[in-house]
Amino acid sequence: MFSQPTRKRFGQHWLTDEKVLHAMLEAAAVTRQDCVLEIGPGTGALTRWLLPLAKAVVAVEIDRDLCRKLRNQFAKHDNFKLVQSDILELDMATATYDQAFDFGLPNKVVANIPYYITGPILEKLLGTLAAPNPVSYDVIVLLVQKEVAERLYARPGTRAFGALTVRVQYLADCELVCPVPARAFQPPPQVDSAVVKLTPRRLAIPSDDLVGFDQLVKLGFGSKRKMLRNNLKAVIDRDQLEQMMTDLAIAPMARGEDLSVEQWVALGNTILKHSR
Repeated sequence: MFSQPTRKRFGQHWLTDEKVLHAMLEAAAVTRQDCVLEIGPGTGALTRWLLPLAKAVVAVEIDRDLCRKLRNQFAKHDNFKLVQSDILELDMATATYDQAFDFGLPNKVVANIPYYITGPILEKLLGTLAAPNPVSYDVIVLLVQKEVAERLYARPGTRAFGALTVRVQYLADCELVCPVPARAFQPPPQVDSAVVKLTPRRLAIPSDDLVGFDQLVKLGFGSKRKMLRNNLKAVIDRDQLEQMMTDLAIAPMARGEDLSVEQWVALGNTILKHSR
């Protein structure tokens, strides 16, 4: 691994704790059958462990100077493909084929991502409620800010459970892999971090109207201190909503964070069906 100064505009912090690196690899269960997408390989600390395990690694790096050094560092690895690009602007299918990359599309993601674009990267990988990603990854393992991680794997009834939780957990199972202290990086960030594992999947009973469901979730968490019957009064009569919630075994005085994702879907389907 080469030494490289960081650039604040790219949110660069180099992960140096090998225990965390190995925890990420174990969570992703990378094998010689896998083509792995790594976002922001930086100095190659994670890349060098991925390459011996995977069929191929597609590394997407925006920093031109880092790209030059990464190409030199991994020049002897024929299963390494570096794409110099902004991940948010990249069409992965086009990139792999346009650059004569013949290992196929990545089926797993393992990455230490820039924290300032965590939300857009999650949307890039999973899609949105209204438009889920049609090309689903087998597993996504990300190193993210601790506060964001807590929202991703939050359980109903906890303070961290919010609109982001519902949106992501609708699209994927989420679990904590391990906490990561700031001292695991060089230079240390001002926040602690965590590794999370996302496994894309479809709910057994999905939403009947994803666009409408997305809007309901936004309204339902519009004011976290308010009960759902108040947050949703713009779309349904309060008494009708309370009856629907009672029929679904949801407490009439519940707030948005009190419902599981499945309960959110059931309530959303009922409300949207009534409004048609």
